[in-house]
Amino acid sequence: MKDMFIVAKFTMKEMIKRKSFIISTIIIMALIVIGFNVPNIIKVIKGNDDDVSKEKILLVDRDNLFEGNLSAETLNNSDLGYEFVVTQEDDDSVKSEIKEGTYKFAFIFKKADELNYKVDYVVDSFNETMDYYPEDLINTFNDFYHNIQITKLGLTEAQLSKINAKFTPEVVTVGENAEGNVFTCLMVSIVLFYAVYFCAYQVSTAITVEKTSKIVETLATSTSTTNIIVGKTVGIGLVGFVQVLAFVIVAVITAMFCVDKAILDSIFDMKNITLWLGVASMAYFLIGYFFYSFMYALTGSTVAKPEDVNSANTPVTIITMVGFYFAYMTMISPTSSLNGIASFLPISSPFCMPCRIMMGLATTQDVIISLGILLVSTILVALIAVKVYSSAILNTGTKMSIKQALALAKNKKN
Repeated sequence: MKDMFIVAKFTMKEMIKRKSFIISTIIIMALIVIGFNVPNIIKVIKGNDDDVSKEKILLVDRDNLFEGNLSAETLNNSDLGYEFVVTQEDDDSVKSEIKEGTYKFAFIFKKADELNYKVDYVVDSFNETMDYYPEDLINTFNDFYHNIQITKLGLTEAQLSKINAKFTPEVVTVGENAEGNVFTCLMVSIVLFYAVYFCAYQVSTAITVEKTSKIVETLATSTSTTNIIVGKTVGIGLVGFVQVLAFVIVAVITAMFCVDKAILDSIFDMKNITLWLGVASMAYFLIGYFFYSFMYALTGSTVAKPEDVNSANTPVTIITMVGFYFAYMTMISPTSSLNGIASFLPISSPFCMPCRIMMGLATTQDVIISLGILLVSTILVALIAVKVYSSAILNTGTKMSIKQALALAKNKKN
């Protein structure tokens, strides 16, 4: 056990000293800060004068349908996204100004008869109506006109509130406890995928580099191959965990200080982030990391040159991607049976089950069974990886296949 921690400590020092590790960490942190500040950067570039980018809209009410209440100042203070100009010009003058490009379009409010009214939507060409039709603005002016007429009836504020009351849509799912924000779940899944995949991938690279630099020969004479492979896996995992934790802390702090709280609340649903979810996610990260890192250790053991690592890791990379995308696709329908299957498969459960827990779809029994399957699978992969590593550790020649390495391990055992 002591030797394993010595190997882990040595691996951690080597990882932290790498320029690639330091540079990539700084770059990712900078990208996180910049990403959360994109709206602020755009605002600085455009300047503080929001009216500069607003399109001018012409309003004509010659029949006085709004009874003198159609005010450009009031409308512009309503933040409807346009700069309004109210005029009494005739139709020909309005069309001329639209043709010259002075205004984006115009509304001419007219009285058709005693009970009906209409609005002419004046644009330069019919093609513009295909790209955009201002239905939201027309509805706004409809409400404006109705409120004027209702106010004339002398109703109390309570009566006006009842008349102006609107139905507010809210999504209600029928699955058992099927709550939660899919976007939040997706972010949790992506963070877990990054933590598991990119950290585990480093194991195969580290093993191959040490074989090339002959460091492994010194390690092999000082301790067992089991201590080497487990120690390296633990060391890289700890460094990766601290790195990912640093990214999360930077993201949270940046979001708190640089993003409007209302926007954050609308994007992230944090009410389902609980201690139980944190503990379960940590368990899936640790076991999922060891599951994939031992697979990468297995493939890394079979190569003797760093340039062969990527080709050797391809099968495991494909399995990792399949597991992540399988979990990602099932989030579209969290209550489906396919989602349940993904939460028990060892290749996808580290990315899928935390989201099921967040949505309240996983029972404690489901979590225990899922973790049990993942743990047993990890132990089996670890045993195979140790055997392959033991037989191929001193191979500095051509790339070995996993089958050849297992055969060599079997012969050594006999």
